[in-house]
Amino acid sequence: MKSKLIFDGAEKTHAVIMDSGDEAFHELTEFAHRNYLRAAHLTGIGAVSGVVLGYFDWERKIYRHIPVDQQLEVISLVGDFALDGDEPKLHAHIVVAKADGTAMGGHLIEAHVRPTLEVIVTESPAHLCRYSDAETGLALIRL
Repeated sequence: MKSKLIFDGAEKTHAVIMDSGDEAFHELTEFAHRNYLRAAHLTGIGAVSGVVLGYFDWERKIYRHIPVDQQLEVISLVGDFALDGDEPKLHAHIVVAKADGTAMGGHLIEAHVRPTLEVIVTESPAHLCRYSDAETGLALIRL
């Protein structure tokens, strides 16, 4: 993974470029730690050799994992970072397309980049914090 600060204003903007073999969720989380992100949003496109999507099962209060083990185009990657305690936590959704054009999407659990994933991360000037929601067990943003 490579990154570069491409705009340094009230909202800093970073380009994060991943290469074949990188695991996107891990790399983005590491990027957030290295850059002390307190609040940010991201968008991305590219391709992956496989993903694990998540679908929140309301009854069981867990994410069901949906593995898709094939070459896929990343049609859309969107998400945010907010503090969970002192740690930046990534919450992202991804839509991927198969060779026949059918799309699948869900919560980003894991994505193995091949050949590239291009992500733009924009920091917010104020930080966001997460709290543990008693009803869902999820770490939700509190404004």
